Amino acid sequence: VRWTPEGELAFVGRADDQVKVRGHRIEPGEIEAALSRHPGLLRAVVVAQEHEPSGKRLVAYVVPAPGSTVDGADLRGFVRRALPDYMIPAVFVVLNELPLLPNGKLDRAALPKPGLAEVTRTRGPRTPQEELLCTLFAQVLDVPAVGAEDNFFELGGDSIMSIQLVSKVRAAGLSMSAKDVFQHQTPAGLAAVVTASEEHAHTSDLGVGRIPATPIMHWLREQEEREQERQERRERGNGLDQFSQTVLLSVPSGVTEPQLTGALQAVLDHHDALRSRLERSAGGEWSLHSSPRGCVTAADLIRRIDVSGGEGHVPGRLVADEARQARGRLRPGDGVMVQAVWFDAGPARPGRLLLVLHHLVVDGVSWRILLPDLASAASAVAADRTVELAPVRTSFRRWAELLVEHAREPKRIAEAAWWEQVLDGPSVMLADRLPQEGRRTRSLVVTIPPERAASLLTDVPAAFHANVNDVLLTALAVAVLGRHRRRGEAGAELLVDVEGHGRDEFVPGVDVSRTVGWFTSLFPVRVDLHDVDLDQVRAGGQAAGRALKTVKEQLRAVPDHGIGYGLARYLRPETRTRLSRRPAPQVGFNYLGRFSAADTGQWAVAEEAGALFDPADAVLPPAHHLEVNALAKDGAEGPELVASWTWNEQALSEKDVRELTELWAQALDAFITHAARPGAGGWTPSDLPLVSLDQAEIDALEAEWGMQE
Repeated sequence: VRWTPEGELAFVGRADDQVKVRGHRIEPGEIEAALSRHPGLLRAVVVAQEHEPSGKRLVAYVVPAPGSTVDGADLRGFVRRALPDYMIPAVFVVLNELPLLPNGKLDRAALPKPGLAEVTRTRGPRTPQEELLCTLFAQVLDVPAVGAEDNFFELGGDSIMSIQLVSKVRAAGLSMSAKDVFQHQTPAGLAAVVTASEEHAHTSDLGVGRIPATPIMHWLREQEEREQERQERRERGNGLDQFSQTVLLSVPSGVTEPQLTGALQAVLDHHDALRSRLERSAGGEWSLHSSPRGCVTAADLIRRIDVSGGEGHVPGRLVADEARQARGRLRPGDGVMVQAVWFDAGPARPGRLLLVLHHLVVDGVSWRILLPDLASAASAVAADRTVELAPVRTSFRRWAELLVEHAREPKRIAEAAWWEQVLDGPSVMLADRLPQEGRRTRSLVVTIPPERAASLLTDVPAAFHANVNDVLLTALAVAVLGRHRRRGEAGAELLVDVEGHGRDEFVPGVDVSRTVGWFTSLFPVRVDLHDVDLDQVRAGGQAAGRALKTVKEQLRAVPDHGIGYGLARYLRPETRTRLSRRPAPQVGFNYLGRFSAADTGQWAVAEEAGALFDPADAVLPPAHHLEVNALAKDGAEGPELVASWTWNEQALSEKDVRELTELWAQALDAFITHAARPGAGGWTPSDLPLVSLDQAEIDALEAEWGMQE
């Protein structure tokens, strides 16, 4: 304490190093003393660092003795013999030497933040439910092990992977929603809320029959109508017929044609959307109709190509040519939504399987369901076992019906005014309206390597209590708005169409974690960075953090992840006209999430597959002047971020797009730099719903008291 000029005692703080972690008062010196007794250590320092959602966690920085090697598991086991669980460091970081100040004291501010590879397990599971959840976390995240208090999102999880986690948890007999994952985030937190599941009653034909058009189907119909207006002589439906997604898989050696056919048949019979056909009414309205099981024959959809004479190698040109032909065989109006090409390398070598699915029946999440199901079915068929795939609890048909019903809710009707406000106002104009003929598009792929991507997937979102989508979209806004400010367009904002997975639980009890279909949501977002110095963002200083927090809050302000826009824009006649007259965004953005084929075993995505989700050969021109589609792909050296930039040549030149990609990459590097600095990150108003604080007040509190929960 100290005396004030007024003669009062003011509390300054503790004179020792005691910290409070998850309710326990801990003296780091006790842990350092226990570690110092390890024969392989020269020095050890223990500090408390912020760790969402559990507040602070203990991080041990250790310097091995000359000639010694140590790892976190060994050190954790050593100190566990002397200390209680709550004093065991969550993370061990091995350094060659500790950073020192000129006076020889430890420079705590210079201690590096742990990266993904250095984060070892927190405490082990204590209950059967915690043990199960730790195992499922590790499977979905494709990591060796997960502790009971490890954070799903800090380990690289995202909203799409949370759906995979929910599917696995429910398959294990527990009930949990994707919302629970976002609220509790750790195995320990989720173990406290999961319950034994109750089987939903289903009739055998729940997913069979007429499926009303969803908002994204209405959007596609509009795109086709506009393209037909530009090219009136074009035969109706030709462009739409090839609108598809493509995946190239490895096929284990020894697989026979009957086994492959049996596995694909099981998947077709299990997922109703794959058996659907597109129906058009006389007035031009769309719907799907799903046929009963057995109506689609897998043998009719598989084309076999013998590549056994070339030592099993499948030339890229052959794959590309077969992919184009397979797309040409799709006929959604006749119910042909699936095509498969088997490159048979003979019984002794792994082959390849090209799957081409019409976009009306598949999306990014659906592939994460289909590929493990195909692998499971193939294994069962090869072993002459009955194929047993996890149940689909809510059919795509029921989901579509619920959307139509939900569009009539008063809440959604009133929401239309909010969307009108988003679409109005000054926005960045990449180009004037496009000409009616001759639209040409080009694409450019940008790859962020693992050494940078790992931080963007974990450290940066964790520092700001955000998600990867926030980070990537902020970088896009910084690039586009920064370029236009330098050209004298300082007053504009970025109006961007954002794609989401669309599987949010808008009606209690709905479970589409195992449902195949096109669920994508599409909604406009207005990004305003007027108060941010965009030139300073690239330096990685405070402006970078301010930009991230600003965009994060603007995204959080979107009601219910944007599901209401599609309902108002397409499913309600009285609001459809009002919203259709508003200016459409010229930029589109989609983060497809992180893709790991860990559940597919030998049926993994082939290394030579290139882009995982192939958008087809520009059969329908993009709906935007510029579209950015990003994906995190796991590789041997860690995850990498792959972003495909597609643009209209009459709106932007290649030079323009390359400039934007460079600015985008610079902004991402700035976020990495900023997140590694002491005191970076912090809370935003949407993180603190129980108090009324603006960002300036939160920043002031954090500056005075630190970023405590």
